Amino acid sequence: MVALVVLASLAVATPGSGQGQVLLESLFERYLDSLRQQTGIPGLSAVIVRDGHVAWQRGFGQQDAERNVPATPDTPYPIGGLTQTLSAVLLGECSERGLLNIDEPVIRWAPDFPAPSATVRHVLAHASDGTPVGQFRYDETRYAALSHVVQGCRREPFRTALAEDVLNRLAMVDTVPGQDLAAADHPARELFEKPALDRYAAVLARLAVPYRVDRNGRASRNDQAPRGLSAADGLVSTAMDLAKFDLAIDDGILLLPETLAVAWSPANFTGTPLPTGLGWFVQSHQGERLVWHFSQIPDAYSALILKLPSRRITLIVLANSDGLSRGASLDQGDVTASPFVKIFLRLFAA
Repeated sequence: MVALVVLASLAVATPGSGQGQVLLESLFERYLDSLRQQTGIPGLSAVIVRDGHVAWQRGFGQQDAERNVPATPDTPYPIGGLTQTLSAVLLGECSERGLLNIDEPVIRWAPDFPAPSATVRHVLAHASDGTPVGQFRYDETRYAALSHVVQGCRREPFRTALAEDVLNRLAMVDTVPGQDLAAADHPARELFEKPALDRYAAVLARLAVPYRVDRNGRASRNDQAPRGLSAADGLVSTAMDLAKFDLAIDDGILLLPETLAVAWSPANFTGTPLPTGLGWFVQSHQGERLVWHFSQIPDAYSALILKLPSRRITLIVLANSDGLSRGASLDQGDVTASPFVKIFLRLFAA
């Protein structure tokens, strides 16, 4: 602990310098692996993107403990709720092209949506609750209805829209639009050519094994049925591929700055700012704007992406247990409840 404190002091004393950044990354690496072990996460992959490039990448533990296969930055994981950030990009592009008015009701595309007056904007902000609508409640089931909106504005299946306009465009070659594509008889396979299906199969063959961790920190394999794809959930990806997505966002490749400005500002429908923008969570911490999202697949996987736009730095972390988010109630909108985020902010946002 004394050594860690000394390292932190040296890093703070030389802010912005190459040596200072290396010391911060070294310190963060030690804390991150310590937290991984404390929470019983078998395998974890992490990337830090800073100033337009991948500044740091590591794998910790095992993606497959039984076979002793180490986790790496290129290990694939189901990323659950992080799928929502990519879906929001598709809707943002539709809006920019004049193909979608996000203030139209979702029932135009999803007639059975449970809140008839809720607009696309409401659902993007997880604010389709209340009378009138506009109250925050994190609900992946409702967000999934945005798949129909994408299909309507793009005039093609959601799965191919996502694959063509984001994954292929950014060369996210280790990202699969739905774990269910592994099933030989799945009808969605007809949407893709054989080379793409072969590549998806190769990625899924390397998928991190999911684990359940008990109260004593013991991990046991917990195989699950393949997850399908919607606007809310279902992508399989790697920390390095998500870094490509993050870089494209920051470089203006996917969305205009004015579109991002709205997406990364707290939505407000009732006079009270929400903890969400459009497709992202947004909050302020000690004067710092945090833009983030999370995933928790119970007893299987978890993920975090945290952006500090003013510092041009992003943290991406994927795990093969739910330990990154378990117990933190991130669906309530406060990412600082995560010990992984606390230490990152302490080191990189001081």
